[in-house]
Amino acid sequence: MLEDDQLNDIRPESTKEWKVIEKTMLQMSAEHRRSRRWGIFFKFLTFTYLFALLYLFNANIDSSSVAVGNGHTAIVDVSGVIAVNEDAAADVIVGGLRNAFKDKGTKGIILRINSPGGSPVQSGYVYDEIKRLRGLYPETKVYAVIGDIGASGAYYIAAAADDIYADKASLVGSIGVTAAGFGFVETLDKLGVKRRSYTSGDHKGFLDPFSPEKDEEVAFWKTVLTTTHNQFISKVKEGRGQRLKDDPKLFSGLVWSGEQALDLGLIDGLGSPGYVAREIVGEENIVDFTPKPDPFERFTKRLGASMGNAISNSVVSGAMKLQ
Repeated sequence: MLEDDQLNDIRPESTKEWKVIEKTMLQMSAEHRRSRRWGIFFKFLTFTYLFALLYLFNANIDSSSVAVGNGHTAIVDVSGVIAVNEDAAADVIVGGLRNAFKDKGTKGIILRINSPGGSPVQSGYVYDEIKRLRGLYPETKVYAVIGDIGASGAYYIAAAADDIYADKASLVGSIGVTAAGFGFVETLDKLGVKRRSYTSGDHKGFLDPFSPEKDEEVAFWKTVLTTTHNQFISKVKEGRGQRLKDDPKLFSGLVWSGEQALDLGLIDGLGSPGYVAREIVGEENIVDFTPKPDPFERFTKRLGASMGNAISNSVVSGAMKLQ
């Protein structure tokens, strides 16, 4: 058993150790409280973000799914490149048009165009659908209004409208077909690289940029382009009729200002969407029927689609476009 003197010897040391332990425990408790506060803060941010997404999702529900008042001018956008998986994909445009035609409050439809063109297949699909819908709803007219540019495939679509309007400085026309690519044969030779391509079919690889061109294949490809160009011309003539001036340059692929396009009969007047809604349709109230992607889809598209499209476009750079 320890004597009193021995206890006195160890008490100060024990008290010192206890104070260290106590201080450590207090620090750990403070850290725990801070950690809990940060945890609550980040949970709050997470819930706020989720509620914001939910709000945006509800706010972006297609307005065309709900009846809109007694009277309005419907707008459907054709914006950007006309191609699958783009904002101006045919399915997107056609979906907006169908809903706009169905809505009983629609007094007229404006195709608000700002596009350099794109796929002839997508453009032709929209053109044909406009004609079909006009047959089903003969009282509802369609007006194409061109902004900065309405060229090539975009003009193909515009030609289906009852009338076309543009700004005096808009770029209009470019009625032609293009297919461009690169040839790397001499580059491979200089680098000492040998191309190995195995195909079944004499002309299966005729668009291969690493193989020499053959005159007969180039001639064949030009017939494909000419056929598509003639289809384009036929649709423009069908849509515009006698309004087109007899000018051989009309279908040469040239592009004109809105003022020049008016003289050539490519458009019917100068004006903005607001002007057409107010003065032509007679309904100043404008409702946008363009289908909008939900926020999550928009986010993922921005994150990954641009890279994917860039790779895809580089692989199929020889694909045919109305541009």
